[in-house]
Amino acid sequence: MAWSHEDMCKRAARELKHGYYVNLGIGIPTQVANYVPSDVHITLQSENGMLGMGPFPTAAEIDPDLINAGKQTITALPYSSYFDSATSFAMIRGGHIDLAILGALQVSQKGDLANWMVPGKMVKGMGGAMDLVAGVKQVVVIMDHNAKDGSAKLVKECSLPLTGTRVVDMVITTSGVFTIEDDKLTLIELAAGVTLDEVKATTEADFIVGLK
Repeated sequence: MAWSHEDMCKRAARELKHGYYVNLGIGIPTQVANYVPSDVHITLQSENGMLGMGPFPTAAEIDPDLINAGKQTITALPYSSYFDSATSFAMIRGGHIDLAILGALQVSQKGDLANWMVPGKMVKGMGGAMDLVAGVKQVVVIMDHNAKDGSAKLVKECSLPLTGTRVVDMVITTSGVFTIEDDKLTLIELAAGVTLDEVKATTEADFIVGLK
């Protein structure tokens, strides 16, 4: 047993606080928007120049000109605003975004993040990831606990090109929840049906057990 991607997104949504400005990374993190608590109001920001994104559209609502940074069609809200990419990145670089929820290829036990390329693979570029991890106040990563080949994704040192060093505050995987503080990785929560021994066996990184 392990958490599904949906379970991870629900858990990540618990980190959203009322009044937060939030950036959701491409892929699984975009689904977090579906689980925002009803009593919590957040404002979603997109690097391509939109503040206040609505939910994903129904078939009748699709507007091909209205997309997020991952080129997914989205909807606008009554208070949505639009601006150029330079202004969007000024928000990020200026420290005005409270939380970014991103995917990852690897995270080190010190909070280093590798999430933009695998050597030898064709990529279009890093996108806004480097700016996000450097500029936002908190970074939460959602990822599978292990890669498709079974190798660890929580590692002692990242072997893939880095997006940022010591930038990750929390990691939510299919096996549980870890926090990173003062270069120390701590397991604070186990996914339903996952044992501590299973986590130890599938994690390369050194970690402290801080289960409540």
